[in-house]
Amino acid sequence: MTSGTQTSNETAARLIERIENNSATCGVIGLGYVGLPLAHALHTGGLPVLGFDVDQSKIDDLAAGRNYLKHLGDQLVTDLQGDRFEATTDFARLAEADCIFVCLPTPLGQHQEPDLSYVVRAGEQIGKTLRAGQLIVLESTTYPGTTRDEFHGAIRANCDESLVCGRDYFVAYSPEREDPGRKSHTTASIPKLVGGLDDIATDLAVKAYSKGIASVQPVKNAEIAEAAKLLENIFRAVNIALVNEMKVVLTEMGIDVWEVVKAASTKPFGFMPFYPGPGLGGHCIPIDPFYLTWKAKEVGRPTRFIELAGEVNTVMPQYVVDRTMHALNEQKKPANGARVLILGLAYKPDVDDTRESPAFEIIELFRELGSAVDYSDPHVPESKPVRRGDLGMKSVELTPDAIASYDAIVVVTDHKAFDYAQIAQHASLIVDSRNAFADHADAIKGRLVKA
Repeated sequence: MTSGTQTSNETAARLIERIENNSATCGVIGLGYVGLPLAHALHTGGLPVLGFDVDQSKIDDLAAGRNYLKHLGDQLVTDLQGDRFEATTDFARLAEADCIFVCLPTPLGQHQEPDLSYVVRAGEQIGKTLRAGQLIVLESTTYPGTTRDEFHGAIRANCDESLVCGRDYFVAYSPEREDPGRKSHTTASIPKLVGGLDDIATDLAVKAYSKGIASVQPVKNAEIAEAAKLLENIFRAVNIALVNEMKVVLTEMGIDVWEVVKAASTKPFGFMPFYPGPGLGGHCIPIDPFYLTWKAKEVGRPTRFIELAGEVNTVMPQYVVDRTMHALNEQKKPANGARVLILGLAYKPDVDDTRESPAFEIIELFRELGSAVDYSDPHVPESKPVRRGDLGMKSVELTPDAIASYDAIVVVTDHKAFDYAQIAQHASLIVDSRNAFADHADAIKGRLVKA
């Protein structure tokens, strides 16, 4: 055994002991949709947690016991109250953390290229305060090689040169698997993949996550964990594209794609239902495929299948608008000057998460046509700035008079809170991209268009 390996094992053994006796402080960078529930899971498992975020309002809310992520409920923040949790904007305090988890966004740039700026900056900050005995885990979705090259490269360029990765500090990757609003699983119950830059890092990350997560699955290395995350979401993107393409074709044939999916779902093997929609939303499915296609170019391999799926899904907002224009024309109403109400600004039902929501593009497309556009969303009382920009809008209350005042009501997100019976009774035209009015189809025949 070399002296380096022996030192590495001794350093790791001390960290494992601290994890097992609940004295290892966990630093969570990014207290958003991924970081906050992770902090809660680790805290519930008995570990002290120090949260980091650049947004002072989040720090203030947590200190006051307020949850700014409504779908997680108030109890989550209440659970974090006490002497084992603190949130701060002071990144110099990263030195206090024994295990650091990076939960930051990895968006796309103007030309659909990966934007790793948040991840790289976090690596630089970690490097400046890095000390022996720390475990650093990246959770942000990205292409294979990011943890080893860009993320660890940023750490390495800013840390004490005497510190050696795998001997003095340890780096791993574990993809987040959050699904905001889902009630069947929580961060603590969703199996966790972990792959390190070396075997010791993998073992350490498994130990740390196991304090708050029921099932932790080690894989061979960070690259496998990174690629597995992409495969999970590309699988969904490709299948959604398939059913979206079938929707367009079947609509021209006068066939309801929703009924077709329902019929196919009766097969007990070899089929999994996916559903069409107005476009992709959320942080994962609209973005992850582009991370792999970009990286594939570096190794000179085409990703035609994935790119085609991206093309199909990307044009769905325009398809919804085109279907609405056609329906308005049937009623001898031009889109220019028409009053259009969008139902749902969030990207999925029953949450307030608007990240990458297709509603933003649909609203912009209607505005370009000269339509007067409003939206109604009980979970999003007013729009907030997103990557696409700031709509500067507030949610409209759905009264009978308000419903009747619009030339078209377009369903983008099928929140349970909407009174679909009331909308069906008073709307002059409904364009439904979510099959939300399936139970009212007979009552609104002639006023309902599926998109």
